[in-house]
Amino acid sequence: MPNQPRSIINDIAELIEIPSISSVSPEWDMPNQPVIDWLAERLEAGGWRVELIDVPDKPGKTNLLATLGRGDGGLVLAGHTDTVPCDPERWNSDPFALAERDNRLYGLGTADMKSFLALAMAACAELDPAALKAPLMLLATADEESTMAGARALVAAGRPKARFAVIGEPTGLKPVRMHKGILMEAIRVEGRSGHSSDPSLGANALEGMHEIITALLRWRDNLQAQSSDAAFAVPVSTMNLGHIRGGDNPNRICGSCELHIDVRMLPGMDRQALRQELRMESTEAVTNDQLVVDFESLFEGVDPMCTAPESELVRAAELLTGSPAAAVAFATEAPFLADLGMEVVVLGPGHIDQAHQPDEYLELEQIPRSIEILQALIRRFCL
Repeated sequence: MPNQPRSIINDIAELIEIPSISSVSPEWDMPNQPVIDWLAERLEAGGWRVELIDVPDKPGKTNLLATLGRGDGGLVLAGHTDTVPCDPERWNSDPFALAERDNRLYGLGTADMKSFLALAMAACAELDPAALKAPLMLLATADEESTMAGARALVAAGRPKARFAVIGEPTGLKPVRMHKGILMEAIRVEGRSGHSSDPSLGANALEGMHEIITALLRWRDNLQAQSSDAAFAVPVSTMNLGHIRGGDNPNRICGSCELHIDVRMLPGMDRQALRQELRMESTEAVTNDQLVVDFESLFEGVDPMCTAPESELVRAAELLTGSPAAAVAFATEAPFLADLGMEVVVLGPGHIDQAHQPDEYLELEQIPRSIEILQALIRRFCL
């Protein structure tokens, strides 16, 4: 790589080589502790004060908070240590071995988002802690790709405390100040099976689910009619009917049916209130009193994010990148850091289109630009 320190590439390579998949499926899920140990060793050698924050009820899952300088306020550079699962047979190279070709770095986590952790360390490598007027923190979290358990643990612990935070998710080095929230729900209808020749012998759960789907589609239409935001490529809240299963044979009354949905809501909407609304709509839609409707939160969810356009951090990020702060549909850990009192911007190398895909990659040309932007933010908010 011309004019690029190989040490940065080596650090990215070592992070990619440490598998740290998180998943709601136990057969895929892994601890992130080996990545945390790697980061802790490097950061402590560089003079950082390193604190490990365990994730409750998640053995092997840990957050890392490293700090330079002291005092109030300051800046957090945040990233998650986990990746999604992958299908190695669909890759053109080993997803756990960094491959460099076509002016790109290929590997699981190159864009989303282990590379950011290496670039954040590189951006801070020459800092004199004594020169810092406000603390600088590097935050590495667990389970962002599955349950957000790492971020929830931070809120419970009340750490970190800072004024500003940059989350290095892949945004093509363009600042993001808003994103939608998300929840995922399972809806179950329990009826009674019986011979299909006589409907009175059972209670058809599939018919009840049909009523629920009809009601939820109407509820979605009402949500979209009531609120929109042109800053988003999809300017309305969405609901996706993602999975359904029920019954076992065409000549048998369906005794049980289950539907999985996700809802992505605009900033300003209350996630928990929406969950209660969809449960109420579902329950009231079923007309057969022999059917029982039950619910399960498949994913507790993430609130929408909205940092004010006049935020000092937003304005600084826009000035440094030359791009107006945007809005995206994917969710991040930003709302959790906002709950801790920080102004948050999502800004990092790579593109979301490369995330969660075979042959995930990071363009080499984004590495020096990423470091320049991070160093400028550090100068602005810490020096």
